Amino acid sequence: MASPLYAYYGDDFTGSTDVLEALARAGVRSVLFVGPPSSSELERFAGCQAFGIAGDSRSRTREWMSEHLPAVFRDLGTLGAPVVHYKTCSTFDSSPAIGSIGRALEIGRSVLPGPFVPLVVAAPHLGRYLVFGNLFAAAGGVVHRIDRHPTMRSHPVTPMYEADLRRHLAAQTALRIGSVELPALARDRAGEALAACLAAGDQAVLFDGVSEADLAQTGRLLWRQAQAHRLFCAGSSGLTYALLAAWRRAGVIPADAAPPASIRPADTLLVMSGSCSPVTARQIQFALRNGYHGIALEPAAHPGGGAQTDDRVVRAAVNSLRRGRSTVLYSAVGPLPAGARPSGEGLGRRMGELLARILAGVPQHRRVLLAGGDTSSHAVAQLGLSALTWAGHLEPGAPLCRAHADGHSRHDGLELVLKGGQVGSEEFFERVRLGR
Repeated sequence: MASPLYAYYGDDFTGSTDVLEALARAGVRSVLFVGPPSSSELERFAGCQAFGIAGDSRSRTREWMSEHLPAVFRDLGTLGAPVVHYKTCSTFDSSPAIGSIGRALEIGRSVLPGPFVPLVVAAPHLGRYLVFGNLFAAAGGVVHRIDRHPTMRSHPVTPMYEADLRRHLAAQTALRIGSVELPALARDRAGEALAACLAAGDQAVLFDGVSEADLAQTGRLLWRQAQAHRLFCAGSSGLTYALLAAWRRAGVIPADAAPPASIRPADTLLVMSGSCSPVTARQIQFALRNGYHGIALEPAAHPGGGAQTDDRVVRAAVNSLRRGRSTVLYSAVGPLPAGARPSGEGLGRRMGELLARILAGVPQHRRVLLAGGDTSSHAVAQLGLSALTWAGHLEPGAPLCRAHADGHSRHDGLELVLKGGQVGSEEFFERVRLGR
């Protein structure tokens, strides 16, 4: 296997497919494994230039991360890529107890040592901006500071109370964190600013960014650094876009990738939503107004629920799809009520089990959309897939992917879209069905 350009671990599945799409659309041959790959799986995709592992650390404890991430980072390091990326959500939501990005930085720095850990969070293509170390994110066409964002300030698991990412991370790690800020980028002095951070003893360095030009400058600087020593990095898909710009400039990848084949429409779409985002709520409501059959997913602990409830859900979904009607299963429509306790892992596992049973009842069904970062991560893990490859573009952050599984699995060739709660237009479900 030739040495790849890039290897990454995604802290949830939706963000992992966002990176997969960025690479594939740029002409970088890429594969995303659903868990650490075996030697035979690596051999199957030996022609790839970028390798990813989709994970679920965003919803895991510090203790889980300490137990599992070292082996993952070692596996990525053995691939020989000059850049190893711990891919986070572009909203950077995390806490000292759950999905601790600070703990991931400590582990990555220990397993894959280097002079510093670059942190690239800005992702202008998703409406995410970093200004003097403070994160801003768009919602409904309005850009909010992340601690005032209508959804992220009240995220059910990891609400964002602090916009300054240095302060946010300081609650999670003792690593010293510096910053390369907009004025340095504007004067083309990012290299000097980075040198000053390292001279001051900074162990991780945040890079501001509000435009593609900012990312391109950051990418050029980091790619030069990576030629001298492997970089363990963290941040959003903005890092991926920064490196792609650097690779094009250096002639490492083609300046223009060939346009992909068009996506064929599907007769029906199955949607499984565990998101409580207002964006997803509007998408569910739009779908129900436009002919989708809706199935509200009651809690398993609901009186008369459990296995009997799930049996009813499966029968209703199978019957709806057999009648040729697109169907959406949802655990919530908008924010959870006061006092409700979120359960990303438990809900995701249940969604995955329901999905497997529904697909067994409608084996000809080939296109599924999973909504919600934590839900998608845990649900996909129930399907027994080995890898995903990019199949087509729909909207930024939510591509169509093709599933790869053992040749005897009914899920080989399944078409999947994994959508974060904040991603997509109001009519997104129907766009997925139609493939446009």
